[in-house]
Amino acid sequence: MIHASLTELRAALDARRISSVELAGLFLERIERLDPKLNAFITVDRDGALAAARAADTRIAEGRAGPLTGIPIAHKDVFCTEGLATSCGSKMLANFVSPYDAHVVARLKAEGAVMLGKTNMDEFAMGSSNENSHFGPTRNPWDTARVPGGSSGGSAAAVAARLAPAATGTDTGGSVRQPAALTGVTGIKPTYGVVSRYGMIAYASSLDQGGAFGASSADCALMLGAMAGFDPRDSTSLERTPEDYTRALGDGAGGQPLAGLTIGLPVEFFGPGMADDVRAAVEAALDTYRALGARTVEVSLPNARLAIPAYYVIAPAEASSNLSRFDGVRYGHRVAEYTDLADMYAKSRAEGFGAEVKRRILIGTYVLSHGYYDAYYLQAQKLRRLIAEDFRAAFARCDVIAGPTSPTTAWAIGEKADDPVQMYLSDIYTIAVNLAGLPALSHPCGFGAGRLPVGLQLIGGYFAEARLLGAAHRYQQATDWHLQRPADGA
Repeated sequence: MIHASLTELRAALDARRISSVELAGLFLERIERLDPKLNAFITVDRDGALAAARAADTRIAEGRAGPLTGIPIAHKDVFCTEGLATSCGSKMLANFVSPYDAHVVARLKAEGAVMLGKTNMDEFAMGSSNENSHFGPTRNPWDTARVPGGSSGGSAAAVAARLAPAATGTDTGGSVRQPAALTGVTGIKPTYGVVSRYGMIAYASSLDQGGAFGASSADCALMLGAMAGFDPRDSTSLERTPEDYTRALGDGAGGQPLAGLTIGLPVEFFGPGMADDVRAAVEAALDTYRALGARTVEVSLPNARLAIPAYYVIAPAEASSNLSRFDGVRYGHRVAEYTDLADMYAKSRAEGFGAEVKRRILIGTYVLSHGYYDAYYLQAQKLRRLIAEDFRAAFARCDVIAGPTSPTTAWAIGEKADDPVQMYLSDIYTIAVNLAGLPALSHPCGFGAGRLPVGLQLIGGYFAEARLLGAAHRYQQATDWHLQRPADGA
């Protein structure tokens, strides 16, 4: 059961081959045994999980089960959970217990999913390696001396090590797709506005989007189906007819299941900067797509090279505004000794925030300050529009865009800690997607040196999630990279 897909778990629960309580117990035991070495979880809610599992068993017995009823999942600790600590990986919120559920949490709870706990993350989702957490770094299950990627590294590592069958994450500049690639799982970031941000503690409001991790594209389709939906409490939530994200999966058996699909290959994604082992795995994956009937064409995203500088103006600017609420007054960390209100603000924030968060707040405050707004922030927003236009022109020639998710496989913990620019460059292939608000996913496509996972990124036009999931599913039916698992005890 530990390695079963969500569909297989659903069948086993419905056939009474296992109860939800027993299933939750299997994963809780596995977390207890393996997580001390991986540090994928910040909080494990054993009592809450077993209570939810008992309620799920009742629903199943009464014939009221949905696709995720009784299935264990984990939530990134950026999502508010009623009555349970929500820390955002930060000392600032280390003792914060939310009085309400995030929209995503509420939807999955309504589906009957069983929350095992909250996963580790870069502080306030600011990072690409999961080394910025107040609770210590998460370790990659494939090699515990290496990072799992970030900021949703805890969720990715939990799914990779099968501490949970599926998990939620958030993606501001690649924080679902990049850790999915580095840990050998599938992760999807939907179109901006498809998943409500209500109760998802904000980093950069115009970029943040909830996403999902699973062992396969089919698992991600089931998760996204439960998470997506209009929420009037979120002004950026899109009011659309509900979608069945499994509709494009099919069986894909025989013939050329991807005949008629045109895949665009941006010249900018295949130039210098991609490691040789990543390049080999990505090109082999593209050969498989061609064998399945897809046609590839060369496209160009000429402004993609400007995505990182644009992002690191826009995102810190929004973070500077969003994190101003954490001042030690109503909730969050408050310094023990201070002289007056201003001193309390300054000392509480100095103690409560880590180095990377402080760096981004300072950058954001600077680019929004008088005399610099036009020179930096406004120019970055203009670049954002140009990047979106590049994608629009590319999609006139293809159905989806493909390329590497990350330029390298997972690096050693501490290797890039003292070089923020090199750390930022690890998201070079993912950030443009967030600036344009497009959907994208990463799926396993092989291994690099040291048997470290490599991910292939698929990018679609707006609301093309089902197409992306369907294409990845056909690939996964023809390959077994997504079925590979790190050794237990890693």
